[in-house]
Amino acid sequence: MQNFDFTGQKVVITGASRGIGKAISLAFLECGATVIGIFGGNKEAADIFQTECLHFSGKLQLYQCDVSDENQVQRFYDQVEEQFSTVDILVNNAGIRNDKLLALMDQTSWQRVIDINLTGTFNMCRHAVMLMLKQKYGRIINITSPVATLGLVGQTNYGASKAGQIGLTRSLCKEVARKKITVNCVSPGFIETELIEDLSPELLKSHKRSVPMRRFGKVEEVADAVLFLASKNAAYISGTVLDVNGGL
Repeated sequence: MQNFDFTGQKVVITGASRGIGKAISLAFLECGATVIGIFGGNKEAADIFQTECLHFSGKLQLYQCDVSDENQVQRFYDQVEEQFSTVDILVNNAGIRNDKLLALMDQTSWQRVIDINLTGTFNMCRHAVMLMLKQKYGRIINITSPVATLGLVGQTNYGASKAGQIGLTRSLCKEVARKKITVNCVSPGFIETELIEDLSPELLKSHKRSVPMRRFGKVEEVADAVLFLASKNAAYISGTVLDVNGGL
């Protein structure tokens, strides 16, 4: 990992206490940032993560918030603004899957994935941008997926939500570019997290064979990509998708 320095910067990360989000949170903490993390419903995992990070001397703060709920997001940002005045970096990592063939997919299975993955990204970006505009600086990184462009059987809802994130990113980056705010995506392929634990052994083997490197990625490899796009080194990069997928 390059020695990035985020000392004094405030980083909001959704889905911050598990998997990729946890790795991203740890990476920023190790680089000196204050991490304001959001978790959805797993308070036990959040409490464990908070305990694991006691040695960071209060640099990690965790909040429970449903990113699809505008009222909850508003209350979260009110607290952030009161305590920190602004935020420097937003990482939209919260995401869920609910895989079903489209012909068998009910409205709830479709809508909840769209609400968390896409509407949640919109909600978090909208409020973060308002704070970033005050200081004329910011970095937004949206965690999307190769499914947005490649497609996978049973993931019409997930693929649509992730493609929507890319469209949002490319439009938003043009709206805020003059204020020195960049907006990018990181697109992890198959990464070793709990998100793929429910797949059958046969499907996991099939997915691994589809990756040219013949392995799944590590959460730390995704975190490194996020750190780069969040750094001042990436000041002229906006509206792009950085693939972390082993050549998928």
